[in-house]
Amino acid sequence: MDQYEAMIKLLLEAVKNEDGTAADNASANTPANAVPVGVSNRHVHLSQADLDTLFGRGYELTKTKDLSQPGQFACKETVTVCGPKGAIEKVRILGPVRSRTQVEILAGDCFKLGAKAEPRLSGDLDGTPGITLVGPKGSVQTKEGLMVAQRHIHMHPDDAARFGVHDGQSVSIETDGLRGGVYRNVLIRVTPESALECHVDTEEANAMGIGCSAAVTLVK
Repeated sequence: MDQYEAMIKLLLEAVKNEDGTAADNASANTPANAVPVGVSNRHVHLSQADLDTLFGRGYELTKTKDLSQPGQFACKETVTVCGPKGAIEKVRILGPVRSRTQVEILAGDCFKLGAKAEPRLSGDLDGTPGITLVGPKGSVQTKEGLMVAQRHIHMHPDDAARFGVHDGQSVSIETDGLRGGVYRNVLIRVTPESALECHVDTEEANAMGIGCSAAVTLVK
């Protein structure tokens, strides 16, 4: 019996990590500084006033699916974004409604629209150009709100403590593969409502072969 118990003890120790927890193949193969990726395409956040103008007074957005960040969701509704030189149809609206309308496009869209947009964090709209939005019930000429999304990482305060970073800090992310490389100037956004995720747009993701199921390495 003593030999049997000793054998069981050795087997249990063999399947444990150094910290004494049971081994898990997925977590064992994931680096401690890995961050899951969310890839975003062009989209629009609307104020209630602009939603009323574009879709009719009192209109409510139709949720099609929840997004990774708590409380955020994709909607059935789309609008046309119009610039001085061209237009982009069927641009998805994301909910819920916000206090100010925000139009996030790709850098390449600036050429098609004939509009100049700079990388900004969500909500940082002062000094940004306006753009025309067209919906089924009307159109809106915004005074501001056109931007290219600055790449960033959403974090809960617990995540920030684990990674040793703080809100507003600029870090780098790295990915391997045939098109792998490093992106610098990735801003940390820490709020109690955030879920850990690195946001890049489709142009940035395609340049490095990153998909939504991928993870990147945070480099300080």
